[in-house]
Amino acid sequence: MCSRLPRCACLLRLIALCILLSHTAAYFGLTGREPLVVMPAPFSNEPPTGKAHLKQCEQMTLTRKQKRLCRREPGLAETLRESVRLSLLECRYQFRNERWNCSMDGRGSLLKRGFKETAFLLAVSSAALSHALAKACSSGRMERCTCDDSPGIQHREAWQWGVCGDNLKYSTRFLKKFLGQKKVSKDLRAQIDSHNVDVGIRAVKSGLKTTCKCHGVSGSCAVRTCWKQLSPFHDTGRLLKFRYDTAARVLSVTNVATGETELAGSRRHGQSPRPTDLVFLEDSPSFCRPSRYSPGTAGRSCAKDTSCQSLCCGRGYNTAVHLTSLSCHCQVRWCCQVECQTCVREEEVYTCKKH
Repeated sequence: MCSRLPRCACLLRLIALCILLSHTAAYFGLTGREPLVVMPAPFSNEPPTGKAHLKQCEQMTLTRKQKRLCRREPGLAETLRESVRLSLLECRYQFRNERWNCSMDGRGSLLKRGFKETAFLLAVSSAALSHALAKACSSGRMERCTCDDSPGIQHREAWQWGVCGDNLKYSTRFLKKFLGQKKVSKDLRAQIDSHNVDVGIRAVKSGLKTTCKCHGVSGSCAVRTCWKQLSPFHDTGRLLKFRYDTAARVLSVTNVATGETELAGSRRHGQSPRPTDLVFLEDSPSFCRPSRYSPGTAGRSCAKDTSCQSLCCGRGYNTAVHLTSLSCHCQVRWCCQVECQTCVREEEVYTCKKH
């Protein structure tokens, strides 16, 4: 898909890279070539010891340059795994009530097209990588970076007070080096992919805030320490979902002044899309029925009053009653014991019909 744009091709390899080193091994890949098996293994707070990270780097789908960078930085392999976990969880959460729910089924075919869903995948993946790198620096999981270098904050003091800022500046710089900064292709699809990658990085930057902490006797603010802190990645995911909902369809035009091709959209009278806009090339399929892009919505759970009508595509839904056991009528006995009864509650579950 991104062979015409080396930088974007590197991102696709990167987000598709993670062979997780256990029986729960899986890829979460924009390439869509590998199946997702269970969930990624838990993220370790400590970088691999000895030569363990070298093995991880060699087993990842990386370019020669990227493997060299990975070998030099013991914490990088784990950080890449964390970015995979973040992007997967957030994509699934944001689309949990949509017809397309970030399913791995049909991913390869979907990414060959210029849909809004493709735009979101590129953006959330680049955002997750940028976020994970910045967090890894501030938490000490990477050796070649540390806290953010905000004016007036010394690294030693920041660690002492527990206010080590998230180093987004290093994250962005390293990300550009890791992906490779190449001249943008004149190909429309390549420009769109590159644009959406940058939207994800910008979304993380927009969530960078200055946080301050006071130190002094009896709560006084004799000394105030400030540092940079990223918003929770869920906030970034919510922003990107909004960008998805308001994405702009674009086409290619030639700038008469420079002779170069540029992206232009139907919104704002054909002006170029804003740097924060997700852009797409063609309308998405309905995702209602099984196709090469998704498994469809048959059998999906829905909320009767809010999502069943849209999610089930007018086919209707089945209703089933499930019995759920829960603790009830709890009472405190003596000082420290709580005794509860077991109650059974009926719950109605709604699932989309097949026909």
